[in-house]
Amino acid sequence: MQTKIAFLLVLLLSGCNYSPDKNTKSHPRNDLIKTEGEMVAELTAPPNVPAPVGNRPAKKLKVELEIVERESELSDGVKYIFWTFGGSVPGSFIRGRVGDEVEFTLENHPDNKLPHNIDLHAVTGQGGGAEASFVAPGHKKTFTFKLINPGLYVYHCATAPVGMHIANGMYGLILVEPEGGLPPVDREYYVMQGDFYTKGNYGDPGLQPFDMQKAIAEHADYVVFNGKVGALTGDKALTAKVGETVRLFVGNGGPNIVSSFHVIGEVFDKVYVEGGDLINENIQTTLIPAGGAAIVDFRVEVPSTLILVDHSIFRAFNKGALGMLKVSGDRNDKVFSGEVLSGIYRPEGNVIQEISPSEPKPVRAVALSKAEKIKLGQQIYDRSCFACHQPDGQGLPNAFPPLAKADYLNEDVDRAIAAVIRGLSGEITVNGKKYHSVMPAQVLTDEETASVLTYIYNSWGNNGTEVTPEMVSKIRNSK
Repeated sequence: MQTKIAFLLVLLLSGCNYSPDKNTKSHPRNDLIKTEGEMVAELTAPPNVPAPVGNRPAKKLKVELEIVERESELSDGVKYIFWTFGGSVPGSFIRGRVGDEVEFTLENHPDNKLPHNIDLHAVTGQGGGAEASFVAPGHKKTFTFKLINPGLYVYHCATAPVGMHIANGMYGLILVEPEGGLPPVDREYYVMQGDFYTKGNYGDPGLQPFDMQKAIAEHADYVVFNGKVGALTGDKALTAKVGETVRLFVGNGGPNIVSSFHVIGEVFDKVYVEGGDLINENIQTTLIPAGGAAIVDFRVEVPSTLILVDHSIFRAFNKGALGMLKVSGDRNDKVFSGEVLSGIYRPEGNVIQEISPSEPKPVRAVALSKAEKIKLGQQIYDRSCFACHQPDGQGLPNAFPPLAKADYLNEDVDRAIAAVIRGLSGEITVNGKKYHSVMPAQVLTDEETASVLTYIYNSWGNNGTEVTPEMVSKIRNSK
């Protein structure tokens, strides 16, 4: 009774202006927007995106998307049968605007083995289009829908077993821009995270089948950006110039894992939370649910290699969720000066730390050529070594030694092998400077160790040594 009286008093004191709809946000009737003409949608494979819609009127937008089942690399030397929208993982980026009337044709390539469909989260209607688009190999289906809500939306296959189809790479993004378009930026990129489940463990070579039990248990072997370990590293890294504004359309296909998306060395000026209207500012890390998305905008101020990660950090450095954005241009010491003072800091004294090596994985049966070792070695370096030793092998002053033109490496290859497979601690001298860092033993096969060292020895002015698995095995088995 007292609660009811208190509520009535609040209404009286507020002038009886209470309305249950007062704080309800009203949306324009975008379903009533009339279209003017038609156009064929531009579709792009990641990391590229179609041109912005700008101020164009709503149109009849014709989208034609082909489903392709194909074998490709999940990691260097690791093959997987991907099921794809448009031949890529993630699938083709689709870009429209509110009011567009989409005529969507889904084609299932005749060489495919399974029926598929598509559920677009941007669709208001039964199954997001899944029932209307169910299509057998060698056939195609067409259905139509109106783009009503602006935002960045996931699409995926919804054919049973749904989780398996998504886990095999059947997901992508569709952007619905507001009337007048998004604010312009200098560069836009398409990045989408996904988790993969294989019969073998991470890095096991050969063709790896999907493992349903691991998927049900949510024990991912790989968590990657754009369908492959290293898809956004090395010469495939994203690029920008100092002073430019960058927009990332970031999705998470899942099927299971939530992403803690972060760019090392940057702060997001704006985050379109979950790809919608709500804009948050000055954000370090943003959560992206499985089956969700976000738009992040930032301006790059200094030259650097920015690192894209899932900040559930073992996924980045041990399962593949890592990419690069290389920023070129002039220094700005007011923003970031680099090192200005160095000294020795030894809170643990001179005690040498020991890190027990792990047992290596089996080696591959086929020997690699030197060129193949260098290619594999770069992949391993980009996921395991560059954070400490940097993409150019220069290391971090007074913290991690350089690998470029490093006398420590070039004078003794056996010592270098031992450092990789057994770890290294205590004081060392490289190019006349002393370092007191700790390097943990790397869990690599003899072949992987040989490959990453061959890559290092054949980069940055080093002496060109080719390391063999036999050389690694000899050191591993010695006392």
